Amino acid sequence: MRFSPTEVAGVMRVEIEPVQDARGAFARLHCPEEFAAAGIPFAPAQTSLSRNAAAFTLRGMHYQPAPHGETKLVRAVRGRVFDVALDLRPDSPTYLKWTGAVLDADEGQALFIPEGVAHGFLTLLPDTDVLYQIAPMFEPGHGAGVRWNDPAFAIRWPAPPEVISERDAAYPDFRGA
Repeated sequence: MRFSPTEVAGVMRVEIEPVQDARGAFARLHCPEEFAAAGIPFAPAQTSLSRNAAAFTLRGMHYQPAPHGETKLVRAVRGRVFDVALDLRPDSPTYLKWTGAVLDADEGQALFIPEGVAHGFLTLLPDTDVLYQIAPMFEPGHGAGVRWNDPAFAIRWPAPPEVISERDAAYPDFRGA
């Protein structure tokens, strides 16, 4: 695996290194030792799948505040998404900055998102599946979010959403920590 920093402190792009032969390809998606060697101690406790039937479905921007904060490794396993990480950590040098990356199932790349960073994505193709590896376990009732189009963040989405939940569309304006 190859790890590359992004514009947001602690958010890493993770690229697989597939081995190919006549049968196809094989690649590691997560290895605790390789993550630790890259300075990312990450041992997922839960794996979740988001299925999205329509192109331009937006999910986000979600996070869980401390003490229930989550760390995530996110990748498209079918289709393609524009994936966004937004730094909501007041003590971070990149507070309120965001980074976006196209995650394509055919390429296999992922985005590592540390605790305190909100996450969301916009599907770019129909029938897109997004795999989440999460640590620690999700704690129901502690989820939070910020609005995907809040001017405080000025996230440059590649297209407007055509499908979005009422909850995600209705988050109030960000007021700071």
